[in-house]
Amino acid sequence: MAEPLNMDEKIKRINELYHKSQAEGLSRAEKEEQAGLRKEYINSIKANLRSQLKSISIENEDGSVTNLGEKHAD
Repeated sequence: MAEPLNMDEKIKRINELYHKSQAEGLSRAEKEEQAGLRKEYINSIKANLRSQLKSISIENEDGSVTNLGEKHAD
């Protein structure tokens, strides 16, 4: 059984599949692999962005600090 790819390897594979699709086309299995890798990549970016946004705090004019992640929790 193959080891799961890390994010850099996934990006490299996404790019390989893209270039192959432009040059000669992809098989059904390759198209499914490409779609799955793209979805994993996008979900990872979203999770990282959410994590960063949840850690943002602002200082109010009165000196108090508001954590926007707690204030706007989903």
